[in-house]
Amino acid sequence: MGEEEERDPQRLKRIAAAAYDYDNDPRWAEYWSNVLIPPHMAARSDVVDHFKRKFYQRFITKKGTTLPSMIKNKEKRSVPPEKKVPRTIENTREVDETVCRPDDEELFAGNDADEFSQVLKQEVTPKILITTNRFNSTRGPAFIQELLSVIPNAHYHKRGTYELKKIVEYAKNKDFTSVVVVHSNRREPDALLIINLPDGPTAHFKLSKFIIQTRYSMNHGNPTDHKPELVLNNFTTRLGHRVGRMIQSLFPQDPNFRGRRVVTFHNQRDFIFFRHHRYIFEAKEKKDESMAKAAKSKNITQEKVIVRLQECGPRFTLKLRNLQHGTFDSNGGEYEWVHKPEMDTSRRRFFL
Repeated sequence: MGEEEERDPQRLKRIAAAAYDYDNDPRWAEYWSNVLIPPHMAARSDVVDHFKRKFYQRFITKKGTTLPSMIKNKEKRSVPPEKKVPRTIENTREVDETVCRPDDEELFAGNDADEFSQVLKQEVTPKILITTNRFNSTRGPAFIQELLSVIPNAHYHKRGTYELKKIVEYAKNKDFTSVVVVHSNRREPDALLIINLPDGPTAHFKLSKFIIQTRYSMNHGNPTDHKPELVLNNFTTRLGHRVGRMIQSLFPQDPNFRGRRVVTFHNQRDFIFFRHHRYIFEAKEKKDESMAKAAKSKNITQEKVIVRLQECGPRFTLKLRNLQHGTFDSNGGEYEWVHKPEMDTSRRRFFL
């Protein structure tokens, strides 16, 4: 029983609190003067001891220097705890065998012979034809105007009554490298079809949350004609790698850095978020305090360069519906990948 009492942490705390020198601690006098209790209770020793223990717990114990019970784990307490990584849907995703690895030689060997290699190796300059579905909406032209400002060397052709296969043949004869079809429904653009030429593939995306640049920011920037930098994030699987290279083939591979334009396609949980920014360098004055102390009569200032992003617009979100072999063929086309409702049974399963 005696050993158990000596190891009791509460008993050790009471002993340490009783042995503390309160008379030489000015904080105790201030603390005791602010305690609101009746005068007849202030003279009781048990009441005074109670508030001394509270004072000791509040002001002394937090420092962790006087309690004997804390000496046991002193070595462990000196080592900082490991930083815990929060659990998210992204870092707890289901295991996917198709995730690309840096040492995947087969993947990089296939890149040299795929349908996008000529554009990505700068052997061919990308040339994009943009058109619409037959019954265009009022918001369709606004979206097309935004695409023309984002994608260099893009040309708009009215659809008219032509079938899509004839438009694809026309684009092949005119040396276009891709065809982008903007589909509209109920006066809103709701789908995007990207056809790589001359041999495909064809990607069908659902389009949502389209916002033109003037709706979300009063300080938006006006895009210039410089070739933009392209940023592709989180296209980690083989399917995502193929879709990323398809999007990459729409843009020139020699960006003009003086234009400071950045086009971003960010994949998160199979939703591809599009943003268009321009980064701006600003010089602000910063006072040098060390020099000011040496020369009090002079105010020496120096410039500090900061960088900020200015959004140019538009904003929209894409979600892949299917990827088809070859150019567009709704009747006899073969599909590389098709999204089905039964694929959405798990929140932690991603395909891009």
